[in-house]
Amino acid sequence: MTVIASNKIDEKKYGRLLSKTLPRVVTTEKENERMLEIVNDLICKERTPEEDTLFLLVCKLVEDFEDKAYPIPDAPPHTTLQFLMEQRGLKQKDIVHLFGSQGIASEVVNGKRKISKAQAKKLAGFFNVSVEHFI
Repeated sequence: MTVIASNKIDEKKYGRLLSKTLPRVVTTEKENERMLEIVNDLICKERTPEEDTLFLLVCKLVEDFEDKAYPIPDAPPHTTLQFLMEQRGLKQKDIVHLFGSQGIASEVVNGKRKISKAQAKKLAGFFNVSVEHFI
């Protein structure tokens, strides 16, 4: 979700919001829960420019904490391939042309064979994603 805060905020109103909510770098789960309550209070309401600016700040603080506290590991290339195929409703037969044979496609999809650089480039082009997902 992309939200752009207005550049025209009333600094006194914003200052009052900041002093009321006391946003700060989140380092504990308890602080994260408090910040999430602020996000929940602001998310569904018609926000003033000052509230919108506070909303963006608090979302960033929560995001930074959660990125560190709950990292998502990189998926193996064949798992990424399986996910992309599932999301697009594709079967193995739909990507055989990228590998040259049914056997190679099967081995790659099932993680029994590594994806070559040439295959990674073809897959990236086919799925319109970065080649890094397959290397």
